[in-house]
Amino acid sequence: MRLHWLVLIIVGFLTRDVLGIWNMFDIKYWRCVMKKTDICPDKDIKFYLYTRESGTRRLRIDLRNYHSLEYSGFVPSRKNAIIIHGFNGTESKTPMTILRNAYLSRNDYNIFTVDWMPLAKFPCYLSALSNMKLVSQCTAKLYAFIMENGGDARETTCVGHSLGAHICGMISNHLDVKQHKIVGLDPARPLINRYGDKYFRLTKDDAHQVQVIHTNAGVLGEVNQVGHIDFCVNGGQMQPGCKGHILRKYLEQLIYQSPGHYLCDIF
Repeated sequence: MRLHWLVLIIVGFLTRDVLGIWNMFDIKYWRCVMKKTDICPDKDIKFYLYTRESGTRRLRIDLRNYHSLEYSGFVPSRKNAIIIHGFNGTESKTPMTILRNAYLSRNDYNIFTVDWMPLAKFPCYLSALSNMKLVSQCTAKLYAFIMENGGDARETTCVGHSLGAHICGMISNHLDVKQHKIVGLDPARPLINRYGDKYFRLTKDDAHQVQVIHTNAGVLGEVNQVGHIDFCVNGGQMQPGCKGHILRKYLEQLIYQSPGHYLCDIF
């Protein structure tokens, strides 16, 4: 159990923002939000739409307004991408904006982003894990809303990073029909690898096509094959130009007894 708490502390250090270490001395910084409700919509879970016409100007989607998609420029004949950030992330910062802009450059996508930043902020990893259930439930309602307004499930992809990858999978728990495609970007590993069952993590059963890209396998990212196809970029462990963190190297040795012990073997 002590090892698990050490993992959480180091995860926090590895994912903090520039001023995060100083904010830790502020007691308000440790006020975590853990949802105890299953009611959607929720004020801390926001949906936005980006289109070729709107560019990088985001348009808020209100699931309570049937005309919300129409008024926001949704085009039913286009493909759909649902992008979900992970722990200590937000839809308006990298790497989510990189993904959004890549889809925008295609000119044929309705790009939806899910912002659950208040429920996923550092250092509240345990509460973020718990909040994933509500986020996946509310995002499943967004998915259904898109389909009700003419969207094509075969042309819809859920793209999630870190905990967002698992949320993409958990959406399937609230749908009657299996999703067509999920792309998981470095699905988060801490605690999920030990305690997360198939309903609380991304698996190949969550969509007809589940593709996973590993770039940070080991401490923070899943190491085993998760989807139908797993891509391990440059081995999946460390990327050129990324020096890593001394705490990461220490934790690798603590968990594996020796560095470099990874199971990512699908290239």
